[in-house]
Amino acid sequence: MRANGCRAVFFIMAFSDTRVGFARPHIRYARILFLALASLLVLFLTLPLVALVVRALPLGLDAWLNETTLAALQLSLTTATLSALIAFGVGTPVAYLLARENFRGKAVVDTLIDLPMVLPPAVAGIALLMAFGRRGILGATFSAFGIELPFTTAAVVIAETFVAAPFYVRSAKAGFGAVDRRLEQMSALLGVSDWKTFWRVTLPLAAPSVVSGLLMTWARALGEFGATIMFAGNFPGRTQTMPLAIYSGLEANLDSALALSLILVIVSFGVLLAIRQVSPKGLTLG
Repeated sequence: MRANGCRAVFFIMAFSDTRVGFARPHIRYARILFLALASLLVLFLTLPLVALVVRALPLGLDAWLNETTLAALQLSLTTATLSALIAFGVGTPVAYLLARENFRGKAVVDTLIDLPMVLPPAVAGIALLMAFGRRGILGATFSAFGIELPFTTAAVVIAETFVAAPFYVRSAKAGFGAVDRRLEQMSALLGVSDWKTFWRVTLPLAAPSVVSGLLMTWARALGEFGATIMFAGNFPGRTQTMPLAIYSGLEANLDSALALSLILVIVSFGVLLAIRQVSPKGLTLG
């Protein structure tokens, strides 16, 4: 009986090996196909960037250090940093509540926060004008206090925050949701207040996601174009960020546009690399 059982097992293994042997050519062909498609995609995504680097690197100092380039670079760095700080200050409570609390209308709030991430830039710009423009919902109220937002540096910050803050909220929400609540409960048992527990336990444990979200928010704000040009305009030294200067440079100064484009590519690559160093899983959205 035992011998019959052994022969049966041997027969099954032999049959399985034969089947696998027949399947191997198909697996090999599928792998070759997948590698070919992957190579095409990588080439498609890489070739334009390589072409940009090849064209931009030989440029002289005039392209890199001219007044337009430096002004756009300074303004972009300032406004993107302000947008990221605003996103951190306002978005952290929102991310925490979405991660920890269940309330009526939560799905609606969650969706509304995600909406700017997928809205066409033109729609975002018009929406900001309808809200904060002179004829907008709050325009008359601001005008009564002598405040004019459209076509100012403040409008740049508002536009960048509108389109970039959701990236921070999504990432921070995932971080807060992953924190072990038992650690917070232990802190409470030791007599630590909720406020101190948040700063000393919750936020440090969620730090990788929070930092990743901040970096992504900053990078997204740095590259914002559509909503900015519609709500803030394209005025050198006041609202002309790097993407807007690139757009203007296509007609007036191509070398300057190439230099700014390469700067944005380098910064974007650096930000993504930093995110992967901070959080091995990369950026986590929701």
